[in-house]
Amino acid sequence: MYAKWHSACWPVPMHGVTGLAALEAQVRRDIALTAHPRADWMKENFRGGKPVLDVLIVGAGQSGLATAFQLIRERVSNILVIDRAPRGKEGPWVTFARMPTLRSPKDQTGPDLDVPSLTFQAWYEAQHGAEAWAALGLIASKDWQDYLVWYRKVLDLPVRNEVDATAIAPGTLDDGGRCLLVTLSTGEVIATRKLVLATGQDGTGEWWMPDFIKALPKDRRACAPDEIDFERLRGRKVAVLGAGATAMDNAATALEHGADVDLFCRRAEPSAVQQYRWLTFAGFLRHIGEMPDLWRWRIMGHIMRSREGFPSDTYKRVMAFPDFRMHLGRSWTDARMDGDRIRIDTNRGPFHADFAICGLGTRQNVHARPELAGIADQIALWKDRFTPPPGEEDPLLDAFPYLGADYSFQEKTPGAAPWLADIHLFGIGSTLSFGPSGSSINAMTIHVPRLVSGVTRGLFEGDLQKHWESLKAYDVKQVEFDWSRFIRE
Repeated sequence: MYAKWHSACWPVPMHGVTGLAALEAQVRRDIALTAHPRADWMKENFRGGKPVLDVLIVGAGQSGLATAFQLIRERVSNILVIDRAPRGKEGPWVTFARMPTLRSPKDQTGPDLDVPSLTFQAWYEAQHGAEAWAALGLIASKDWQDYLVWYRKVLDLPVRNEVDATAIAPGTLDDGGRCLLVTLSTGEVIATRKLVLATGQDGTGEWWMPDFIKALPKDRRACAPDEIDFERLRGRKVAVLGAGATAMDNAATALEHGADVDLFCRRAEPSAVQQYRWLTFAGFLRHIGEMPDLWRWRIMGHIMRSREGFPSDTYKRVMAFPDFRMHLGRSWTDARMDGDRIRIDTNRGPFHADFAICGLGTRQNVHARPELAGIADQIALWKDRFTPPPGEEDPLLDAFPYLGADYSFQEKTPGAAPWLADIHLFGIGSTLSFGPSGSSINAMTIHVPRLVSGVTRGLFEGDLQKHWESLKAYDVKQVEFDWSRFIRE
């Protein structure tokens, strides 16, 4: 696979590239031109006499694919990416995102990792032209998914779909080194030296809904990422809890399918400010993860507590329907079936609906993830490493994993589980430690190379003895001497 990128350069013009075939040739040329250092350096490792993966990546969304690309650029090609979704359905973009466009500005780069021909803009212009790009407002969610499918194809990334990780345990290589044993949903057990969890929004937690909503019949309630038959809601009263962008998108989708929608905001007013737009500058994106714990806690806590503001287009989308109402300062306190309807108790009296949707986002809880459940008690959380000043306590932040400088899990008890350092988290759970890193387009060009640098450091360190033996055996001559021309005195 890697050799395809590093063969002779294709004679593709640098300007006026049109069509995907020409763009794909340009991609290969660009990667070949920037391939230094080109030397293969990875050493084979075995367990039970069988080869072991160097890196297993769980999640083939944008973060998992970009991580695989960067690893291969670093000449780490003995890797595999897995995803539980069918091909083309990875990530949220054409499943539960329920938004017609991305919220990020179109000129933000991400998975391309600073390769111009790999940018979304290059892909879009190759098919629609520069004028169409100039006229484009926000990127359509389907177009972004199609771009990621193309990205995977043109880079020939090793992805296996419809399989998930279900358990993680420590293992030992034949030479005594460390590895991880990852059980898959197929029953297979894969041995890998490094594991990257690029599992998105709920990778170290769960989509949250109040217990009283969870207790309702499953056909009468849903959480934002659930598969919802919106057509069944036509002509029905739908109650949505939450006033962020995700809740708004679900409300809009219900309205577009003919439902009558009431959205409930627990606060006195919804947020019109998107705090994540503030932090999109190099100083923050590059260095927040290096700052003292107090400042990471303080800054990221402020941003996350402010909630995600919804874009103007999302607001216009719901306001276009007369059957939409927003209730401010009205929180839900209980819910139960009342005949054939849902009775929702609120701080301002009861409300009746036919269907309830929770758009409250995710909460951190490493015990809630099946693949982490067996090791969750050993993972250090922020509450295990940091005590905030009086008045700045936050139990929701306490539950975030406390990550090492290479995005790795840390031991709750030093010395008890050193193999946790071989599990690298690159999702929402890394936000408190590193800001928007493993889940945001705007941070990928900075954080993916940093993550991969941490992974390759561990791989190199684990093979130091082998590299030492390789150095001692190195005998590649740069010149053959003609000894007849040398005079020995």
